[in-house]
Amino acid sequence: MSHSCDMDEVTFVKIDEPAPAFDLPAYDPIKDDQTQISLESLAGKWSVLFYYPADFTFVCPTELKDMADMRDTFTSLGVTILAISTDTHFSHRAWVKHEKLMENFPYLMLADHNGEVASMYNILDFSSGIAGRGTFVIDPDGIVRVIEVTSGPLGRNSAELIRKIEALQFMREHPGTACPAKWAVGSKTLTPSIKIAGEVFEALQ
Repeated sequence: MSHSCDMDEVTFVKIDEPAPAFDLPAYDPIKDDQTQISLESLAGKWSVLFYYPADFTFVCPTELKDMADMRDTFTSLGVTILAISTDTHFSHRAWVKHEKLMENFPYLMLADHNGEVASMYNILDFSSGIAGRGTFVIDPDGIVRVIEVTSGPLGRNSAELIRKIEALQFMREHPGTACPAKWAVGSKTLTPSIKIAGEVFEALQ
């Protein structure tokens, strides 16, 4: 399958900038079939590119099981989750069929088999052809709002990802606000201004 980007005009991921475009084959575990997903098809939605190193590995199925367990919450937030690695969609299918932690996995699994997209998202290990453990949150305007890359053996936590998305959605709905550390729905926010410089403690009371 072809990609939507021309390698002579590659754009690389940057925070608060448009997401690099992609157009990739994917395995749909619900329909047990192949499909195609592009960045353009996600326009107007919150989406998460959830890169993991490889099928048939060790930490990866625990992360994807955690993400699957939180499906109702992601759905309520209107978030499209896309699992993605440099494996083929055929490998994705075989893994879902054999790994018990992947039973009933609900999300599309994109196949970035030549690593082109992983390269643009700056998480490709060129020596192995394997992508790193990266999480990218893209807003409805196609802007990258979260870039998180963790060490290979370290699994991620979907609850923390959800907290970040809730904060991003709140700030989108309330322009000019900022969410402080550990912000959760219902917590105090900040309105950045010279008037609270040096007095953030008071502003949070």
